[in-house]
Amino acid sequence: MRAEVVVVGGGPVGLLVAAELAGYGVDTLVLEARAEVSERPKATTLHARAVQSLARRGHLPPDVAPASAGTAAGRFHFAGIHELVITVPETEPEPILKRPQAELERWFEARALAAGARVLREHRVTGLTRRDGAVRLTVEGPQGTAACSAAYVVGADGARSTVRDLAGIDSDATPATVSALVGLARLRDPGDLEQGWLRTPRGWIVSKRTPAGETHIRTVDCSGAHEGRKTPPSPQELQREVSRIAGREVAMEGARWISRFSDFTRLARTFRADRVFLVGDAAHLHFPIGGQGLSTGVLDALNLGWKLALAVRGTAGAGLLDTYDLERGPAARGVVENTRAQLALMRQGAEVDALREVFTGLLTADRDTARLSDMISGQGTVLPAHTGRPCGSEGRFPPNARIVTRAGQTDLIGLLREGSPLLLLFGERADRYGEEARPWSDTLRTVRASRTPAMPYEALLVRPDGHIAWSQDGGPLADALSWYFGPRVRAAVGGVDQLARSSRACEISMARTASA
Repeated sequence: MRAEVVVVGGGPVGLLVAAELAGYGVDTLVLEARAEVSERPKATTLHARAVQSLARRGHLPPDVAPASAGTAAGRFHFAGIHELVITVPETEPEPILKRPQAELERWFEARALAAGARVLREHRVTGLTRRDGAVRLTVEGPQGTAACSAAYVVGADGARSTVRDLAGIDSDATPATVSALVGLARLRDPGDLEQGWLRTPRGWIVSKRTPAGETHIRTVDCSGAHEGRKTPPSPQELQREVSRIAGREVAMEGARWISRFSDFTRLARTFRADRVFLVGDAAHLHFPIGGQGLSTGVLDALNLGWKLALAVRGTAGAGLLDTYDLERGPAARGVVENTRAQLALMRQGAEVDALREVFTGLLTADRDTARLSDMISGQGTVLPAHTGRPCGSEGRFPPNARIVTRAGQTDLIGLLREGSPLLLLFGERADRYGEEARPWSDTLRTVRASRTPAMPYEALLVRPDGHIAWSQDGGPLADALSWYFGPRVRAAVGGVDQLARSSRACEISMARTASA
């Protein structure tokens, strides 16, 4: 088997990476150990920045409006304190998207397949070596052992990532301090357990009724890790734990999909090892509070996809792939830290009770400052600057805005959907930037537009993931384009201008061809 990029792991994050890469024309192969999509209840929340980024890349499910049509705020919680309000501009999609993980997984797989990716299920990676500018995998499948070669490998194979281990990527880990259960059951008397969040002196119960009449139940005991946490839990254990925390007998039947979780934390020390990358739970694992895990993985995928596609094409700047770890590593660490803070607020004790009272007031005040809500929703993330003379807005994520072009009215979301880096030129004075960018016309999409208060720029370079790469108050545009997409030179051949890639870009392209 051969591919330009192999994605190991066919969960929602891995399949989103595949959909991105295949959409750019990259020969992409997904290897997934499971035979089919699991219906086990898992993540259900996508936060604002993940939703906004999916909209810009055209990956939102079709029943989700690309703009919120006036719905600019959504209520959420911080450590079970339901006073957090997540606000987005009215031009953006809804701030909190609720979808079962299995539904998103099927949607991303459909997009990946439609774009030309191959998905092989019941295929497990057991070996990985790097040699001669390629990555070689040993794969166990229904037909036996096979070899697979790729220019790059993306490990999206979850918390127990084989790719992470085989690539020799070290992690920082902290042991579990809490014991938690999750499962689906039918209550004999639905009135025995109120829906929502229940906090008692013995722990937490979070319950939600499903359309089928079952109840999705999570319990958290903060007194310590479960001694037999590697032993599969039983329906009887789930019922005993729910009854103990509730302080009354809660009868249930038909319990299924029961599993343990905890606050065990792992953060890879790097998300890149040469030609191997980690995304999602393979790179970062934390206590699942605040619905941030899936959103963080989605943002990993959308950050990596376009960079890896440019590298495969040979049109990436020399340092572009390194920015994946530089940008996503700190973001993941921030999520790990805020989930630890939330768990500290969920523990039992008089001191914690007092602290929760203080935080309730802080969350109410946060509606004006939005510091905590932006942290949970990802909207507070500003990427580090990479260019030599960065503009004031480099790394920021501009809100969706209506843009009037020569072809008519559109918006930023619509202009980014094709996946190209976008150079917006506002007004006739910006034409000089268009001329400066001509050597990169094979990579860049240039759009001339009327200047508006929502876009107070003369020229703006936007990355495919929606972040600003450059504006006219930074250094020369050609320097920024060279940094991101490699230097270009203009050569006159037969009286016609020809665009020549840099020797470095040619070397990357030749290495890719040789590895294939």
